[in-house]
Amino acid sequence: MFEKFLAGKTAVVTGSNSGIGLGVAHQLAKAGADLVLNSFTDRDEDHALAAELAETHGVSVRYIKADMSKGDECRALIEQAGRCDILVNNAGIQHVAPIPDFPAEKWDAIIAINMSSAFHTTAAALPMMRKAGWGRVVNIASAHGLTASPFKSAYVAAKHGVVGLTKVTALETAEEKITSNAICPGYVLTPLVEAQIPDTMKEYNLSRDEVVRDVLLKRQPSKEFATVDEIGDTAVFLCSDAAAQITGTTISVDGGWTAL
Repeated sequence: MFEKFLAGKTAVVTGSNSGIGLGVAHQLAKAGADLVLNSFTDRDEDHALAAELAETHGVSVRYIKADMSKGDECRALIEQAGRCDILVNNAGIQHVAPIPDFPAEKWDAIIAINMSSAFHTTAAALPMMRKAGWGRVVNIASAHGLTASPFKSAYVAAKHGVVGLTKVTALETAEEKITSNAICPGYVLTPLVEAQIPDTMKEYNLSRDEVVRDVLLKRQPSKEFATVDEIGDTAVFLCSDAAAQITGTTISVDGGWTAL
């Protein structure tokens, strides 16, 4: 879809050894960007994944371990990267429970990983972008950054916060060649979501198609999952010259969810 117009740029993608983050990393690399992959583990397979992406796309790819629940490690990730032209804040976790039963430690972890990490990485990356005279901040928010669902208090609060941080970042960089935007996916077909389908089929005694259409995609009018490549291509577009005046906004990739 895109030429290698990001050659010479370095993209740091948090939470990128699987799912949406990995999909975004692939598309950025396909457009020519060098990559820094990240997660909280430090396994041989993490570094092997980096090597695989490098070979597939002909770019430089490194894997750096950092725990996104710790602000100092978030900032150290950017410092270790050495350069950050494109920052994709993607790392996230989820927990579902009513507010009175929501464990305080789960609330703290979700706020730290889903929201505060984006503040810390952005704070560390902006001086690098300013020095380079160009930058892109792409925050992976959610349809839940624009609307709400019951039993997801921490996730909804964090994603709303990410949207707010996106706008503030855009205003603080408005007269520079730096943009800040949030992508708000609905349900995306990731390995994690795919793994939930068999158990849900058993729980509700439904077929796979029924689970997808009537349970998982109940609020997604298109009745189709977004793909990780679609999220990745949206991120690549936001890094293009065509998006130079798109800043401080959200782009929904949710099959019409937030149109309801």
